[in-house]
Amino acid sequence: MSSDRIDLDKPLWDLSTFAGRWQHFAWVTDFRTCVASEKQLLDAKTLCEQYRLGKEPAGTTREQIIYAKKLYESAFHPDTGELQNVFGRMSFQVPGGMAITGAMLQFYRTTTAVVFWQWMNQSFNALVNYTNRNANSPVTTAQLGAAYASATAAAMLTAIGCKSFWQKRANPLMARYVPFAAVAAANCANIPLMRQNEITNGIEVQDENGKKLTKSKIAAVKGISQVVLSRIVMCAPGMLILPPIMERLEKLAWMQKIKPLHGPIQVMMVGCFLVFMVPTACALFPQNCTISVSTLERWEPENYELLKKNCEGRQIPTYLYFNKGL
Repeated sequence: MSSDRIDLDKPLWDLSTFAGRWQHFAWVTDFRTCVASEKQLLDAKTLCEQYRLGKEPAGTTREQIIYAKKLYESAFHPDTGELQNVFGRMSFQVPGGMAITGAMLQFYRTTTAVVFWQWMNQSFNALVNYTNRNANSPVTTAQLGAAYASATAAAMLTAIGCKSFWQKRANPLMARYVPFAAVAAANCANIPLMRQNEITNGIEVQDENGKKLTKSKIAAVKGISQVVLSRIVMCAPGMLILPPIMERLEKLAWMQKIKPLHGPIQVMMVGCFLVFMVPTACALFPQNCTISVSTLERWEPENYELLKKNCEGRQIPTYLYFNKGL
C-alpha cells in the first residue's frame, strides 16, 4: 500500500463546502452498495478494523481500503457499529423512494389508492428513521408507535383533504400534487416525534475539539428543522416537476397505447431525480452544525451555567457544535 495512510475516521472530502458534502453523500448513499452481500459487508468492516491497527493483509491497495470504508459507512450504524437493515439504509433511498414515490404519483385518482400508498410511504419512512436513529438518544417502542401513527394520520388527512378540496375547486393537474402535500405534512410530524427526546432533554454540544461541554434544546430544534427541510427537498423536484410532465405525456397518442407502462415510466423518472436529490438534500446543511454561545446564554441560562462550569479556567468558546443527524 501507499505510505500515505488514510484516516478512516475522517471523510474523504471537505465537508465545510456544499460541493464536498455532495460528493461525500453521493459516495456513501450509492444505491449500488445495497446489492453487496452480508459477507462482503462484514469483510469490509474487518478490513477497516485491521487497517486502523496497521495489520491489513499484505498487498492491500488504497482503492480496496476506500471501497471497504464506503461499504462500512453505507451499511453499519455510526453509533453502535451494527449492520443495518438493507431497506432502512440511506443508500436504499433511491430504489425504495423511487418505487413508492412513483406509485404515489401514478395512483392518485382514488381515495383508496391515496390512503394505501401514503401508508406504505410512512411505513418505509418509519423503517428508515428507526434504522438511522441516534443511539445516544434512544427512542422507546411507545414513542416509535406514536411517531408512526401521527405521521401516517397526518399524511392521510392531508392527502384526503387536499384531494377533496382540489377536485372540487381546481383543475385535474392540481390533484397530482396531493402526494407531495401529504409527504411534506407527514415529515413535519414524523421526524420531530421520532426525535422528541432531543427536543425535551436537549442534545450534547461540544467545542471545536470535540469536548462535550453542555446540552441544548435549541440546538436540537435547529438540527431537526434542517432534517425536516432536507427530507422535503429530497422528494420535492420529482413530486413537483413530474406531474405537469406526465399530464402532458399521457395525452399523447403513443402514450395512450402503452397505459400499463405509465407507472414504470414514472417510477424510473423519479429514480433519475432521486439519484441527484438524495446527496443534494443530505448536503444542504453541514452535518456538524453550530450554535452561538450568546444564544445559549439568552435562551437556556441553565445550560449556559453548565457550560461556564465545564469551561472553568479557560475561555468560553464563541460557538458550539453538534451533529444534526440525517
